[in-house]
Amino acid sequence: MKNILPDILEQNFGVPRTVFTESQRIQREKGGSIGDLLIQKKAITESQLLEAYSLLYEIPFWPELPIDKVSVDLTQKVSIQFLKKFFMVPLALDAEKVTTHHPGPLNGPDAEPEKINIQSTVIAVNDPSAFQPLDDLIRLLGIEEYQLVLSTRNAILSVINLSYDLGQNSAEQLVQDMEDSDESLISEIEDTADLLDDTSDAPIIKLVNNIISQSIKARASDIHFEPYQDSFKVRYRIDGILYDLLTPPKWIQPALTSRIKVMAKLNIAEKRLPQDGRFEVKIGNQVIDVRVSTLPISYGERVVLRLLVKSGSVLMMTDLGFSPKMLSQMTELVKSPNGIILVTGPTGSGKTTTLYSILSSINTPDINIITVEDPVEYQLKGISQIQVNPKIELTFARGLRSIVRQDPDVILIGEIRDKETAEIAVQSALTGHLVFSTIHTNDSASAITRLVDMGVEPFLISSSVIAIVAQRLVRVLCNDCKKVYNPGSSAQNLGFKIENIDSYRFYTPVGCDSCFNTGYRGRIGIFELMIMGPSLKELIIKTHDSVRIKHEALNEGMVMLRNDGLDKVLKGITSIEEVIRVTQK
Repeated sequence: MKNILPDILEQNFGVPRTVFTESQRIQREKGGSIGDLLIQKKAITESQLLEAYSLLYEIPFWPELPIDKVSVDLTQKVSIQFLKKFFMVPLALDAEKVTTHHPGPLNGPDAEPEKINIQSTVIAVNDPSAFQPLDDLIRLLGIEEYQLVLSTRNAILSVINLSYDLGQNSAEQLVQDMEDSDESLISEIEDTADLLDDTSDAPIIKLVNNIISQSIKARASDIHFEPYQDSFKVRYRIDGILYDLLTPPKWIQPALTSRIKVMAKLNIAEKRLPQDGRFEVKIGNQVIDVRVSTLPISYGERVVLRLLVKSGSVLMMTDLGFSPKMLSQMTELVKSPNGIILVTGPTGSGKTTTLYSILSSINTPDINIITVEDPVEYQLKGISQIQVNPKIELTFARGLRSIVRQDPDVILIGEIRDKETAEIAVQSALTGHLVFSTIHTNDSASAITRLVDMGVEPFLISSSVIAIVAQRLVRVLCNDCKKVYNPGSSAQNLGFKIENIDSYRFYTPVGCDSCFNTGYRGRIGIFELMIMGPSLKELIIKTHDSVRIKHEALNEGMVMLRNDGLDKVLKGITSIEEVIRVTQK
């Protein structure tokens, strides 16, 4: 080795010797990798560190690994846990020239990528100093010749996951195998209660695991198991739209339903009443909370699984989709010392996510935040969260009465469903608490009508409610495949003038591999923020007609849902069809 690591880091990446020395001191005291410590200090990126290792150890650096060269046979000899723990993966490459690393600061901007001849197994590692795990891997694989390369942790993990996905049967293949076998096999599984054993080779267990795994990887929020007279269908919901996943034979339905009920600890024998349960699954570093709902219908039990990524981080308010003006208004509103802020919209429109992001933005040690929810969807650090439980009569109203005696500054009520909950929320706001909640209405103005309909006095509403947010979720166009087009007459539905059509740029979905050929990837909110100004409060005392309230709010500068959607169309975020779909009257 011609150079030592601190020299390489200083000469090529400008890492001061003092930073390296300090990292060495921390390593001696607390352990860990010197490279990880430098990355944590943001003195260097992972790719730069690997380029330095490439020079130090004279090992090629591959920023990207050839996914098409994944070796299923090689990975079947090694456990996935071992490879993920030590960030290494074997690849099987034919004799060919392969790029070792891209041009970078070490080679100059005009340097050509170096190519080497590969004629044996390639092992990609992230830490070239991990000699013992590498020796163990070579022994497990039973190979004599290999080429060592360096790669990033993300690239290695991607290949590991793909390798083991390819090595397992897909859900479609499992269904095919079950169709080819005889039905007595499924009956035997039900009778012997093998369903309880996750490590079993029972086909039905493999099928359920594969369906859940595929759905999570496809970013699905729900999985539907739907029985019909002569058929059985499995569908999943991605970005708010249902897609067909599988059509297994009808006779698989009872066993598949039983397996899910066992996982959720439900009563398998009870097939006449609806049941609710839950269980957790883990895929890699992701912990998924699965809510299970069964419903007896004419042709069997209909089962719906709601998938919630517990390990996912809560979105920031800046990520929700608020326009700059609306974000500024919301930032000021959530600093209010008291009052009620309502978020309204249909089921699945992202109301809870919005409230969680608001709570996260105001969550500081000097504020006492308590929530009462049904269910608690995300665990928020530093916030006390109560789970509603009707079986023991712990309702929203009862939980809310107890919360008020816990000296809270901010209260979150999962949903205002009845007069009692609404009245306690109003009283809490009037006695110095900031209250957040959701309510099911189509727009912001209708929330006032709904509260009056519940029995809350109009003068109490005008005194306590400070803002109402209505929202919907629109799908975001896939950046890899969206294309410019002329919308023609459909633009008129959003209020465009035909003579000005050429001054706008519109995009339409196409579909590609990265978005599962839907043309969309992910969702974003469109919002309507009604701030309760003096004239609105005065009007609410006189009338709770939502049409008049909405007209007054528009006069005060409120932006309607469809207009906020139009703004996102002009920015190329979503399509005209999406905005029309979610805001249709």
